Amino acid sequence: MLRNREFRQFTILFTFMTAITVILGFAINTAAGVLAVASSAAFGTVFIVFTKARYENIARISNEIDLILHNADHLYIGELDEGELSILHSEIGKMTLRIREQNEVLKKEKKHLADSLADIAHQLKTPLTSVNLILSLLANNPDEDQRKVLLREMDELLVRMDWLITTLLKLSRLDAGIIVFQREPIDVNALIRGVLQPFLIQMELHHIELQTDVPKGLFIQGDLNWLSQALQNILKNCLESTGEMGKLQINSTDNPLFTEILIRDSGNGFKEEDLPRIFDRFYQGKNQNASGYGIGLSLCQMIIAGHSGTITAKNHPQGGAVFTIRFPK
Repeated sequence: MLRNREFRQFTILFTFMTAITVILGFAINTAAGVLAVASSAAFGTVFIVFTKARYENIARISNEIDLILHNADHLYIGELDEGELSILHSEIGKMTLRIREQNEVLKKEKKHLADSLADIAHQLKTPLTSVNLILSLLANNPDEDQRKVLLREMDELLVRMDWLITTLLKLSRLDAGIIVFQREPIDVNALIRGVLQPFLIQMELHHIELQTDVPKGLFIQGDLNWLSQALQNILKNCLESTGEMGKLQINSTDNPLFTEILIRDSGNGFKEEDLPRIFDRFYQGKNQNASGYGIGLSLCQMIIAGHSGTITAKNHPQGGAVFTIRFPK
């Protein structure tokens, strides 16, 4: 205790005051001097006992903090009586719980990062292997027509890789929270027409029937570019599932609570076991074709959630998949 400067100062002051009190007491009479000595001794003893107990509690708390700093597991901080130390003890307990929670979150994020990197490496490895194989075939194939076919295949693989890398970069920016979505009025009719434009030729070539029912004068608040990206990912998924001679329906409705956009295809729909994980990153599902990466719908969900909206996927009773997007008012 004497290592504490405040305790040393108090001890010196107490000794000085005790000496003065005892001298004055004996100056009055012997009984007063004896009473002064006894009172001072009793007060000093009580103070030392109390201070020692206080320092023991502080030392115990210090040891517990040291254990926390050294990542002790299952650490229990006991209770103290009411008082300043009890308040301090309680705050340290809260801090300990918060540190543990943050450690658990960091462990999960670290595992998620490792899994994501492994998935990304796997997704990039597949087309790269194909490109290397095509290059070896090109080097040993003198036939000009076959070389053109191989070059087209390689070009398609490079386009897919470019899409994959671009989408992963968008996902990482959204994960990092550095994307700020604009909040501007968007005409739903214009939005639907814009996202359909890149797919019109593909739909015509595959004889896919398009039906749209979007009332005029319907507006939502959001970022046009990002919402277009989200809807195009859904349409891409629907068209890949629909195939030849299929049907695509896009409807929009409005009520006092939300604006809804419903997209339905006539494809095979989803396996029941896939539905809970449709929007999970890198989840490809049972019916996913070989070219799928399992990130398009994940990006779509993040964009819509960033606009305070919701998206759900289910199977239609008459066949095909149904995506329902709702933007709250």
